[in-house]
Amino acid sequence: MEAQISLEDVESALRRMGKGKVPRMDGLPAEFYLKFWGILGLVVLEVLKAILETRVPGGGIDGRSRVCLLSMTIEFNSSQEIVFVLHGLNMTQTYKHIYFSFTLILYLFTIVVNLTLIVTIFLEKMLHDPMYLFLCNLCINDIFGASAFYPKILYDLLFESHVITYIGCMTQILVIYSYVFCEFTSLTVMAYDRYVAICKPLQYHSIMTTRKVWTLLLFTWLFSWLESSIGMGLTARLPLCGLDIDKLYCSNWAVVKLSCIDTTLNNLYGFIITFSHISQTILILISYVNIIKASLRSRVERKKFMQTCLPHLITLTNFTISITFDVLYARYGSNTSLLALRNIMAVEFLIVPPLVNPIIYGMKLTQIRNRVGQMFNRKVADLT
Repeated sequence: MEAQISLEDVESALRRMGKGKVPRMDGLPAEFYLKFWGILGLVVLEVLKAILETRVPGGGIDGRSRVCLLSMTIEFNSSQEIVFVLHGLNMTQTYKHIYFSFTLILYLFTIVVNLTLIVTIFLEKMLHDPMYLFLCNLCINDIFGASAFYPKILYDLLFESHVITYIGCMTQILVIYSYVFCEFTSLTVMAYDRYVAICKPLQYHSIMTTRKVWTLLLFTWLFSWLESSIGMGLTARLPLCGLDIDKLYCSNWAVVKLSCIDTTLNNLYGFIITFSHISQTILILISYVNIIKASLRSRVERKKFMQTCLPHLITLTNFTISITFDVLYARYGSNTSLLALRNIMAVEFLIVPPLVNPIIYGMKLTQIRNRVGQMFNRKVADLT
């Protein structure tokens, strides 16, 4: 008598598949079927039997060949990548074009204002002091963070299919979280620079040497990428039992919530990262307490504080509030609240800081404002 495929055969074939591989066109990974095998096992078995009976006339092959064909079918379909569905957009086609135009203008303006500061600092040798180099680094990171969000949302606004591949999602998570961590670390380094400049003015140039400045800049990027890479690695190991992300973009917590297994390790790492950056914020506040004390001693120091420290304080407050809202809402917010409110709270830290930071510094720092004005007047004169 001809051998039949058993539930054990199908389950064994599923377990031999790679992590995150998709055995069927429905996009659900093998881990999903294994987790709910008690419910789906018989259904999957009947479907596979029907497929094999249809593909092989008369069903005239033995059980071993059937299992081999089943494994080949699964391995063939496993080449399909997991695709997440983003559910953040819900608007008519007319509104989509309006939002697309507005978002594109916002993105281009963000790039222009940040590039203006970067080019101004790069071209003017008088602006090659540590404070301006750290500001230049902040603007580069703002472009980096904005570019992790805007291109994808522009694509989604232009087309109907709001999906992203697994690799694309992991890449977006890596870049966005690198931007967040780099922003915090950059603001910490900038606070340290202002502390030395105001509290230890006579020792400033001996402390903030060129070598130390470039070491701090390199540390800012490497430390941020290390934090993000570890977090992404912990998320990438998780088998997923869902594909729906209720956001405009991929975020780490949104993917972790789709896991089929325990996520205690991810939560623990999240608490470690949170504690790390809260510690950075405390260090910044301590430095500013000392800066304010030093500024009260003379009118010159007060003026220096208003020109150089106030923009940094505004930037820090804006970014901290933005990221705090996003983290708290992602973990404890309700999915039943207004879609517009959820979207605003989710993207505020990706839109506002990159746009506002260069404007704040451009208006408050006299040297930058004067240099930008001179460059603009020169270009206008050349055109006329």
